[in-house]
Amino acid sequence: MTEMIVDGRPLPFVEGQTVAAALVATGRLAWRTTRVGHRPRGVFCGIGVCFDCLVTVDGAPGQRACLVPARPGMTVTTGEGDDD
Repeated sequence: MTEMIVDGRPLPFVEGQTVAAALVATGRLAWRTTRVGHRPRGVFCGIGVCFDCLVTVDGAPGQRACLVPARPGMTVTTGEGDDD
C-alpha cells in the first residue's frame, strides 16, 4: 500500500482508489461540515455531481474527492464550511 497525507497524517490507499474511496476505506465517512448548521458531509453521489466531498488537494481548494485519483505523497486537507 502507498500513502498520501491527509490533514498532516499518512493515509494508506491502494492503486486505483480516489481520495474519497481511500477515506471511506479507513472508516472516515465525513470530512467537512456545512457553514450553516455544521452538518457533516462526505461522499454522497460518488460521481462528482453533488459537491459534498470537497477537499483541498496539493493547495488547490474545491476538489471533489470522489473524482481525484489518490497519488503517493499528495497532500489533502479536509475542512469545514467549504460549501452549504
